[in-house]
Formats: sequence, C-alpha cells, structure tokens
Amino acid sequence: MTNDSSVEQQNEADQEFIREALIEADKAARIGEVPIGALIVIEGKVIARAHNLKETTCDPTAHAEILAIRTAAQFQQGWRLSGATLYTTLEPCPMCAGAMLLARIERLVYGASDPKAGSAGTLMNIVQDERFNHKVEITAGILASECGNILKEFFRERRFDNQS
Repeated sequence: MTNDSSVEQQNEADQEFIREALIEADKAARIGEVPIGALIVIEGKVIARAHNLKETTCDPTAHAEILAIRTAAQFQQGWRLSGATLYTTLEPCPMCAGAMLLARIERLVYGASDPKAGSAGTLMNIVQDERFNHKVEITAGILASECGNILKEFFRERRFDNQS
C-alpha cells in the first residue's frame, strides 16, 4: 500500500521527467519536427531520450517513443525493458503503444491527450487491452497544459507561415 508521501514523490519525479521530455520536444520544434519528446527511465535513471525525427529521416516510424525504445533496448542489450517507465509529452499513437507492449514497458506517463490518435485511453487503450499478455500502467495528464501548448504553438506558427 502506498502512502501520501510516496505518491507525492512519484508525482514530483513524473513532473521532472516530463519537463525533460519537453526539452526533447523543443529540440524537435527547432528543426521543424512535430514537438514530441520521450524518455525511458529505469530505477530513476534516464537510459534513453529522443524527439520526433520523421521529417528529418523521411521515416514514418521515427516517433520519439520508438526512437527512445530503440535506444533503451541497445543500452540494456536486450529488447525487454521490464521495470521501465516511458515518459512522453503526447499520448502515444497505436504504433508506439504497440511497441511499448512488445518491449514490456511497465509504465507510461504522458502529458497531453491526443484526440486524433491517442491509444492509451483517448481513442482506444492498446496498452491495457485484456487480450494482450502484457499491460502497461498509465499516468496521464502530467504537465498537460505545457505539453499541449508546445504543440499548439508549433502548429499555430505553421498556419501563420502558410498564410504569409
């Protein structure tokens, strides 16, 4: 059973790691990528960090979460990421949610919900579907405003540039 102090400590750690994911998202925005950042943490240590690189690499699978999972698996020297928490600024899409299941990620923490592709509770919940042999614990809405705002600003600037 958890007490209030451990829940508060976890919430503080979640906010700290989402802030680091926001730094990754900002890196993406600076190079014209959709600003999404992700981290993978095991036992309080960041073992992988990434941001979207779809445009840069011409790779539709180069989402921040996928890139972080790849880096973490290399770091761990194995594809099973048991005990890992994936932090991301935006609720994962179906591809990223599926990759989390396949990697055996234990926990997902995300900022903003995604009404168009969210697959951790918004449109569907792939990571907790009873039909799969693995489920991911979800903590949603950590620094949701900040995570949503970086996306809104990115797309607002793109619309303005296209009107000029």
